[in-house]
Amino acid sequence: MIALLFPGQGAQEVGMGEELAQAFPTAERTFAEADDVLGYALSGVCFRGPVERLTETDVCQPALVTTSIAAWRVASEHGLRADVVLGHSLGEYSALVAAGAMPFKIALRIVAERGAAMQEAALASPGAMAALLGMSDSDAAALCNEAGECWPANYNCPGQVVASGTREGIDRLLGLVAERGGKAARLSVGGAFHSPLMEPAAERLRPALQAWEPEEPTIPFLSTTTAKPEGASALRKILLDQLTSPVRFGEAGRAAVEMGVTGAVEVGPGRVLSGLMKRINRRIPSRQIGAPADLLGLGGL
Repeated sequence: MIALLFPGQGAQEVGMGEELAQAFPTAERTFAEADDVLGYALSGVCFRGPVERLTETDVCQPALVTTSIAAWRVASEHGLRADVVLGHSLGEYSALVAAGAMPFKIALRIVAERGAAMQEAALASPGAMAALLGMSDSDAAALCNEAGECWPANYNCPGQVVASGTREGIDRLLGLVAERGGKAARLSVGGAFHSPLMEPAAERLRPALQAWEPEEPTIPFLSTTTAKPEGASALRKILLDQLTSPVRFGEAGRAAVEMGVTGAVEVGPGRVLSGLMKRINRRIPSRQIGAPADLLGLGGL
């Protein structure tokens, strides 16, 4: 069984998708479709930057979904098959497109609104995030509770938890980690994502999600919000809860292995999720598809 992994915000890089668009008409059409839906040259920002524009949340999110779907469409033409799909946070939208539950055009419109909503919420309630390294999920959650005003935001893999909260809360958390000889690193982000501070973003996004009629996934969709396979009836709630709930990628990765997954393919820019899967289960081989050279040997998966 093959699991497709779709990356979230943070995987972006200037130049992403350009080689695919130059080499394959399917990828070129995917970027052209995104430009048309969004009303501006998203492709140009992906291919040439500037990086400051690409990292703006309302641009970054549709850019990542577009690049991932371009790579997925081309890889599917070259023999890539999938038995289950999952995505990290924003990547759940790409996964739902691949599973046939959400049309690409609708995904673009929703994630553009999602990015704008998150950016607005972050400006209204400035926050921070920090990676806690080498501690268990339960220990990280206990430290967040002790620090106050911060919460676990990403349970990524064994020994890696990301916390999110107010700036003061993250400062206190980092102080506690240092006092106890632990390791932590403040992240360069613009807000307290996947925390209660994103509740205004969820409320703004609600109408866009309500206007969407989910289809039943044709490929099992393993949510990293619930860490369970989910059907059409649950999808609106999952994508709304996702903004204020932790990403449970580690738990979802273990669930994929229990379902019988024997290999993973990260579809889109970056190799973060491939690395996390190795930490979750070293026996699961993984590869990444983001450029034409990555397509070699796909039919043998």
